Amino acid sequence: MPYINIQITDEQVTKEQKQALIAGATQLMVDVLNKNPATTFVIINEINTDNWGIGFDQVTELRKAQALAKGQKT
Repeated sequence: MPYINIQITDEQVTKEQKQALIAGATQLMVDVLNKNPATTFVIINEINTDNWGIGFDQVTELRKAQALAKGQKT
């Protein structure tokens, strides 16, 4: 009974994108480990960008810096 936990930042991921993640992760278990999709669990946790860090910075601040570098408003 595989349990797959996908953690992503909460940046406008659509219902359709989440469904694709669930289907793709399940299919990977079927293809690689011959697991039954009916007993394969996929959980998606969306983490606020204030709560996700890369290096010394919050992803929120990294996104703001990227937007400024591209000349976009934040």
